[in-house]
Amino acid sequence: MIIAYIDPSVATYAIQAVAGIVVAGGAVLSVMWRKARKKVQQKLNLDENSSKEVEDEIEER
Repeated sequence: MIIAYIDPSVATYAIQAVAGIVVAGGAVLSVMWRKARKKVQQKLNLDENSSKEVEDEIEER
């Protein structure tokens, strides 16, 4: 059985690297999901704002 010594600073760096990869991957997936969803809505002629009420603009005098 081989037991290797891992320096705490190396372990901390490795944890930060893995966390950075996870966060960046989540951001990429989020952007891809939004773009894909928008394209599908355009293809199916769905408008997410069609049922929303829009108020008139307030004019200042």
